[in-house]
Order: sequence, then C-alpha cells, then structure tokens
Amino acid sequence: MSKPKSEKTESKAVKEPKATKEPKKEKAPKQDLVVFAFRLSPADRDTIHKAAGPGKATKFVLTAALAAAKQVRTEK
Repeated sequence: MSKPKSEKTESKAVKEPKATKEPKKEKAPKQDLVVFAFRLSPADRDTIHKAAGPGKATKFVLTAALAAAKQVRTEK
C-alpha cells in the first residue's frame, strides 16, 4: 500500500538556521619568497624522501641546504 500524501510532506527535513560567521582575523603579511630549483636523480630523490619521512622532504632539503650554506669555513 502507498502512503497518503500528507505523510510524505511531513517527513521532509526541517532546515536549521545557518550559523553566523565570525569576522576574519587579519593575516600577517607574507614573506617575499623566491623559488630555488635544482635537478637530481630519481635515486637521490628517493633517498631524500626516505630520510625526511612522508611529506617533509622540502623542509628537510631546505634545512640541509641552509645549514651547509651558513657553515663557517676555516679552510684556506
């Protein structure tokens, strides 16, 4: 047996009022950044990813490159 039409209209979901949005916080200005790229073999890439862990290769390479560049050299 089919349901009477009046029961079908009563089963519709009642829409809840939307939550009020909070004003967005002001963001700090972004740093002026540039891209520095280099080429490496797939084996070297895999080694970096293995050492850095999942999703952390870029930060790992950046940290290693900056540490090497900032090293004080005493060789003559």
